[in-house]
Amino acid sequence: MSASNLITSKELMEKTGISRATLNNYIKMGILPKPIVRRPGPEEKNVKQIGYFPMSVLENILKVKLLKQQGNSMDEITAIFQEASGGLPLDVEEVEEHHIHVAPPEIDDSESIPDIARDKGQTDEPEPQSYRRSSDREVKVTIADIDSPAYLINHNFEIEWINKPAEQFIFNRNIRKLIDIESRNIFRLLMHEELHQQLTNWQEVILLHLSVLQNSIDKNSLQSLFEGISDGEMKILEDLFSHKSQPVRGNLYHLPITLVNAEKARKSYWVHTMSFREGTFFVFIPADSINLALLDMLSQRGKIIGELLKNRMPSLVSLCVLIADLQDSAKISAELLPAQYFELINELWQTVGPVFEKYNGIYGKHAGDGMLYYFIHRPGGNYLINAVNCALEVREVMKELNSKWRLRKGWNNELCLNTGINEGLEFFGTIQSSNTIEFTALGDTINIAGRLSDLARNGEIWTTKNLISRLSQEERNLIRFGIHQENQTGKIFIQNSFSRISDIIKKDNLQNRHLTAIAGLPITEIKEKINLNLEMQSVVS
Repeated sequence: MSASNLITSKELMEKTGISRATLNNYIKMGILPKPIVRRPGPEEKNVKQIGYFPMSVLENILKVKLLKQQGNSMDEITAIFQEASGGLPLDVEEVEEHHIHVAPPEIDDSESIPDIARDKGQTDEPEPQSYRRSSDREVKVTIADIDSPAYLINHNFEIEWINKPAEQFIFNRNIRKLIDIESRNIFRLLMHEELHQQLTNWQEVILLHLSVLQNSIDKNSLQSLFEGISDGEMKILEDLFSHKSQPVRGNLYHLPITLVNAEKARKSYWVHTMSFREGTFFVFIPADSINLALLDMLSQRGKIIGELLKNRMPSLVSLCVLIADLQDSAKISAELLPAQYFELINELWQTVGPVFEKYNGIYGKHAGDGMLYYFIHRPGGNYLINAVNCALEVREVMKELNSKWRLRKGWNNELCLNTGINEGLEFFGTIQSSNTIEFTALGDTINIAGRLSDLARNGEIWTTKNLISRLSQEERNLIRFGIHQENQTGKIFIQNSFSRISDIIKKDNLQNRHLTAIAGLPITEIKEKINLNLEMQSVVS
């Protein structure tokens, strides 16, 4: 089990507010597993050994607190946990299917290790053991069964999944009807008048979100939380940001909040949050009633994440689509043994993949030996120039791959990606196949990018006049683009120009028939980046 999935006994007590005596009692009762004794990290000074728990123990302590608030005795709570574990005592061996190395302790530190760990006498280094998570049991309820407010916020602070209770009791509006993803920005919604009419303590709700999402926000970035933010809204956010809770390790929060509506009715919750790569999941768990099936579900992190990703709402977004196809892939495949061809394709992806990641490209499924990536409009970024720069950089790294394989095989084939880029406003979402969840966009933006990729040859990059016109003048000055035209002496390159597809293709070429549907579309070829320093030097000289 990696260190990122563990929490020290000290951190556990700080986060939950329980004492060391209570921690020891919970272990003896079987509510918490016995800790792992390991050498601490460098942040734990003057401590030679320390007890570690899986992060999932935070869920157990939350469940205990809620059960106690409901009036259950500790005997009754212990029985509930024993029933959940099938009557077997909890141990670390039941936590996770990973191997863990337990370092031999050097001294016995009573301030760092719970009593029960020391009683076990872990002084010798045991063989690595295999652990199975007890939460691998089947989910008894799904996210659709959550009857209290819940929603998923992505890393751009936009709601991608939400249930009806959250719409009714928090936001006072139908969020799922907001098709423009920017209108689902959580801070824009929390500043909305409809929410203020619903909740009299709406500023406390904003403070809660600032506390949970603070790792993605700093005081200087508050003005870019959503487009169109006013000076008054900025002042509110700045004041609240200074009062946020301290960040916690692991981004796992259990925060209390009481929602007070316009009729002064009060409803208290524990807000449970779960952060992962795609965003942060918020669940408001009522403090006066507990649903054990719901808590069991929330402890099964992997399945929760899978359900959320499958059910994300499609959004209308401004995006750029880049499609790049390997030229002459059928010919190259015929010349190589299957194992060698797969080696080539894998090396191709290893070469260009980091470039797409660098420019925030989102992978989409594309048929054939090519690739499709989406670049999404986000506040503070430029998806258009990102797509253009990505295509140019991909072409450069492909030259290195081409040289390597030409030297290796001694052939005349040119390894290059023919690229088409287009931009537009489309619905973007996920589609679930049998085993995977794929990002996709539907509409002509993707189709046109694919046609431009078909038009390109020998590593050319083609795009539309519409995309170039949406770049700023400063951005256009950074790239060289234009059209080759024939004159009496041959072909010349006309910079900063465009041409209709019908004026470029040969009408008698049957391979170009599929381009006739967009024959009137004005396009241009992106040639290279312009080094302004060299340009200025040439002018001076």
